[in-house]
Amino acid sequence: MGNYKFILSGGGTGGHIYPAIAIANELKRRHPDAQFLFVGAQDRMEMEKVPQAGYEIEGLWISGLQRKLTLKNLMFPFKVISSLIKAGKIVRRFKPDAVIGTGGFASGPMLRVAAGKGVPCVLQEQNSYAGITNKLLKDKVAKICVAYDEMERFFPKDKIVKTGNPVRGDLVEMAADKNEALDFFGLKNGVPTLLILGGSLGARRINQLVAKNLDFFKKTGVQLIWQCGKLYIEEYAKYNSDTVKVLDFMNRMDYAYAASDMIISRAGAGSVSELCIVGKPVIFVPSPNVSEDHQTKNARALVNENAAILLRESELDEKFENVFSELFQDKAEQKNLGDNIKKLALPNATKDIVDEIEKLIGNATSK
Repeated sequence: MGNYKFILSGGGTGGHIYPAIAIANELKRRHPDAQFLFVGAQDRMEMEKVPQAGYEIEGLWISGLQRKLTLKNLMFPFKVISSLIKAGKIVRRFKPDAVIGTGGFASGPMLRVAAGKGVPCVLQEQNSYAGITNKLLKDKVAKICVAYDEMERFFPKDKIVKTGNPVRGDLVEMAADKNEALDFFGLKNGVPTLLILGGSLGARRINQLVAKNLDFFKKTGVQLIWQCGKLYIEEYAKYNSDTVKVLDFMNRMDYAYAASDMIISRAGAGSVSELCIVGKPVIFVPSPNVSEDHQTKNARALVNENAAILLRESELDEKFENVFSELFQDKAEQKNLGDNIKKLALPNATKDIVDEIEKLIGNATSK
């Protein structure tokens, strides 16, 4: 039997959307005849990204609370009621066998309604510090798949399964050849290569750091693959050169990782999970503009295992050059960090999450 129906709900950021798509793809691989429906927030990026991945999506009228009194906050109770009503209609019409939530505003009302109607529900929490939506749902769902230890701080221990976060299949294989990857970017073989990642939209503070230190990098003898983000490409494209490759978006992340010797990155859950698999020395510069400062907590979990370096944005001007120079000159420490971060990798996360979903619907398959 494979005629299952699955609802996946999560969004607002790529960190919630792409895990949901990865889980759907694995479910579809195992159950080709299954039906899928995504449920997101009607004005967020999932309404574009999910159809691009080949799946149907419906939007709820929902958003988060603002930190100050605004008209949007006054509308929040009405949005919640509207979303609960629509979620109920979706469950009655679609009749899902399971509902999977990956975090974000829409997953709250969707999983609350589904669980209330007896539908098996699974949460996937990407971060080391649980998001508010998932914390509110913890007593409603059957299983909670996590990526970090000590998550019983937030969730019932008997519901937790440590699976890791879904990552792209090409990264799990990591078959790209380094020289081929360097040729792809038009960079020289045998020259130390630094990869800078700020996310698909870009990270203003990291971009400012790189632009300020271009002469420093040149003196150090480093060539750069600089993903500045689509919001900043017009500002920073002028720095393109033989040794600095500025891109708005990475179409070949496997090449980017294969080409690099060191990496500077934000510390979103998806990025951290990918970098564990890649196994290269990383300097994390967490975004301070996220809920509960969870990127700093993600990075701190790796620093505690001597698996990465953490620099806060407020420390960059004072400490960056010294920290980078020390790591660049210490090949043994580079290897140590790379080895330690790779030990934390959970490359089978997507399969393990789907195993848990199958257990709930009573059809664990042999693979």
